[in-house]
Amino acid sequence: MIRTVGGPASDMQLIGSIFGAHPELALFCSLAIGYALGKITIGSFKVGSVAGCLLAGVLVGQTGVVVSDDVKQAFFLLFLFSIGYRTGPQFFRSLNLGALPQIAITVLLCVVALVTAMLLAPLMGLSVGIAAGLLAGAVTESATLGVAIDAFAKTGADPAAQQIFEAEIATGFAVAYFVGVIATIVFHTQVTPRIFGRSLKEACAEYEAELDGDQHPVVSQHRDFEARAYRINPDFAGQTVATLEEHVPPHVRAYFDRVRRGDNILPTTKDMILQEGDIAAIAGLRSYLIDHAPVLGEEVEDPELLDLPVETNDIVVTNSDVVNKTLGELSQHPQARTIFLRGIMRSGERLPIFRGVTLHKGDVLTVSGTRRHIEDAAAALGYLDRETKETDMVFVAFFILLGGLIGIPALKFGALELGLGTSVGVLLGGLVAGWLRSIRRTFGFVPEATLWIFDSVGLCVFVACVGITSGTSFVTGVMESGPSLILGSVVIVLLAHGSAVFVGHKVFGINEGVLAGTCCGAGTSAPGLAAVQEAAQSQVPTLGYGLGYAVGNVLLALWGSVIVLVLI
Repeated sequence: MIRTVGGPASDMQLIGSIFGAHPELALFCSLAIGYALGKITIGSFKVGSVAGCLLAGVLVGQTGVVVSDDVKQAFFLLFLFSIGYRTGPQFFRSLNLGALPQIAITVLLCVVALVTAMLLAPLMGLSVGIAAGLLAGAVTESATLGVAIDAFAKTGADPAAQQIFEAEIATGFAVAYFVGVIATIVFHTQVTPRIFGRSLKEACAEYEAELDGDQHPVVSQHRDFEARAYRINPDFAGQTVATLEEHVPPHVRAYFDRVRRGDNILPTTKDMILQEGDIAAIAGLRSYLIDHAPVLGEEVEDPELLDLPVETNDIVVTNSDVVNKTLGELSQHPQARTIFLRGIMRSGERLPIFRGVTLHKGDVLTVSGTRRHIEDAAAALGYLDRETKETDMVFVAFFILLGGLIGIPALKFGALELGLGTSVGVLLGGLVAGWLRSIRRTFGFVPEATLWIFDSVGLCVFVACVGITSGTSFVTGVMESGPSLILGSVVIVLLAHGSAVFVGHKVFGINEGVLAGTCCGAGTSAPGLAAVQEAAQSQVPTLGYGLGYAVGNVLLALWGSVIVLVLI
């Protein structure tokens, strides 16, 4: 007996019937394919999960499945909250005179990108949806995509027009995103070095030398330290701890932790005078203690004296007395002698450790030392970060609700509504939430893993839903507008980033490495920052990225509403 096997059409119908009955499976299918596509790397270019999930959504959308708009919007709000929460501290700290040059560069880049996109729309005959997608993709800002969709829905458009708009914006974003990422990387790693006549590596090396003051770094990372007991050199008797510690090179760091005097164990202070016969627990880098053992005295076994368990903890900087101070200045602080700095995090990015690096409120310092010394340092700098894996969902839900409520009020002109919208409102709520968390981290804790889910999964679910909605019209849109989108993306990147680089270098005199980081932040291009750091072989660009990213995210999200309202 011959059995008839169904062809591709019947297979598609079967998949469509399954997804039609269970749209949630269509969504997870899009995520599985999208994250897999996102891992594809071509040279230094990585597809990324956002673009991957958008394309996967388009593929799944060919089955005709319909996913609820409420699901799309809920996940988008989680994404917006995470963006605000991450960048809130840096955004509010940037509101000062010292940050004006970087703010000016960020605003210039964002404004030029918006104006260019609005001018290209009539010149190239682009629809509102394609133009909004072009802007969002060229500056690689996914929030622009969602805010534009939200803004268009408030124009009184019927469901059919809304679906066409979402298909067009998905088309514009998908093409422009790839071009925007590549153009940003090429511009900052290949074009600007030729314009300035030196490589990013040379520019960053020069800046590192300025930050370090021609001295050694404050501390060398990833080197172990320990404590050893010595019956002190007789020559040390009669001298203060401070006098002896002055002979230790600042880049090495070794100190007298405590002293056994007779049967008593005494904590040391800088003005403590050592006596002959004292046994001192000296903590420092292992290599230094071994090399200088003959000078320090006779090494002895004293388990009780050496019971100094070393810990590594995070300290959040909040004390106004240390904010805006350099690491070099803080290294002279009394508490600095007994702890070892391992890292600095700002807005989720790790900063280089040099004497000239300035601390900001909300910076997180990773330090090593004994519990007592870390607590002393935390009291001087701010406070110890709370160790927990629990998410404060009351805090998260409250600020999403509050932000959404703030965004609802709108002025009505016929069918048109003018207002912030829930999307922008939630972004602002996230900014405030992140800022409050930075100044008092005893509440509102959201672990990094949770933030990743809000940020990555929230955004990818949203773009996958947009891709599913666009369905079969996506391919047609790419065929019709593809060349215009490629050209438009290149023009936006060159004009926006080019004007920012010119003003930053010629007017403000900002180092090319920091300037490249600021521009990548303003254009919300994490791949661009990674490429710039790789080309520079330095972390210097991260010093400019955080502020640009914080301000750029807010402006570019707002542009989603602006470009829709101007072009409709």
